Amino acid sequence: MSKIKMIGIGDNGKDSLFPLYEQWIYESEVLIGGERQLSFFPDYQGEKVILKGGLQPIVERLQHETRSTVILASGDPLFYGIGSYLAGKADIEIYPYLSSLQLAFAKMKESWQDAYFVSIHGRSMQGLAQRIDGKKKIAVLTDAENSPNKLAEYLLSFGMNEYEAFVAENLGGAEERCRWFSLEEMVKAEFSPLNIVILKKVSKSPVWPIGIEDDEFVQRKPEKGLITKKEIRVLSLSALHLKEDSVVWDIGTCTGSVAIEAARMAREGKVYAIEKNEHDIEICRKNMRKFRTDFTLVHGKAPERLDEFPDPDAVFIGGTSSELESIVQVCCARLKKNGRIVINAITIETLSKAVEILEKNGFRTHIVLAQISRSKPILQLTRFAALNPIYIISAERKENAEC
Repeated sequence: MSKIKMIGIGDNGKDSLFPLYEQWIYESEVLIGGERQLSFFPDYQGEKVILKGGLQPIVERLQHETRSTVILASGDPLFYGIGSYLAGKADIEIYPYLSSLQLAFAKMKESWQDAYFVSIHGRSMQGLAQRIDGKKKIAVLTDAENSPNKLAEYLLSFGMNEYEAFVAENLGGAEERCRWFSLEEMVKAEFSPLNIVILKKVSKSPVWPIGIEDDEFVQRKPEKGLITKKEIRVLSLSALHLKEDSVVWDIGTCTGSVAIEAARMAREGKVYAIEKNEHDIEICRKNMRKFRTDFTLVHGKAPERLDEFPDPDAVFIGGTSSELESIVQVCCARLKKNGRIVINAITIETLSKAVEILEKNGFRTHIVLAQISRSKPILQLTRFAALNPIYIISAERKENAEC
């Protein structure tokens, strides 16, 4: 058997342990855990090691530890816990306790196999809106910074008031408390740092299909129309080959229509958008709130500030001004393996230049000329009005090619 054991423990301390687990703890020579977990064992005779800061020093210690060691962890160590990090880095046997999720759903008297789980414990809340939008049950692990109050404020800023919240605090402990809240109530309430929030949908969520109607987006006035049109948007998004966890760049986002639809498709990924026009930035933010998408939006003129973004799986270039060559070269250099670049061009000069630059950088291109017409009534009849023709250039790196 391994000399290192990881044991999950509840907020009620020793009472949550099997007798054998407690025996292993007292027979060990080293006990590792957070201050709260270690405080449950004031009479422990071996060496106590407090877990704080990064985990790498603990990994190095465990790899060279010859004494019998027990690591204490909250609940199930493999559910957003240290077990996921330490497993595989040292020879550890894991013995979980009930997870906080199991206990919370039991108190709520709801099934949990159909719930969506997400942690904002020590993580940014950015991107949460599109990940959870429309889901019926969401379990959220919080922390002191990303508290239930902050979570409620965040959700309300995206108009997500179709949810009610069940907050379970200090589960299994003497100060256990479980309450229901509207999001407005949750903003003002006080909570223990040890809590879990379960969101339950109690009314309908808005639904938007792929290919959101142009008129649904807030646009410039009186110069409406500076938007990637629905039909072109759908074709361009298809050409990007997005996955659920894709990292996407949208260069020249304007109203944000492409970035917004990309964020709703790549819900578990990340979208980064850049726009040079300050007024369009504000319009884009309004659209982000309306369509419940929360991505990184920066004010700047590409290729400036692209160095702030992580390497992309997909790049959409909808507005380039006079910087096409420098932008494409940056995108070619930064694109991940098997990634794709999609460029929308209105003129044959831009088409020619884009293809030349892409092929010079080792990419093969595929071009679609989209000539879209929409029906319009005329008296009792129907006519078709043409949109501007658009060249949709899709590019992927040739095998063995390097930028």
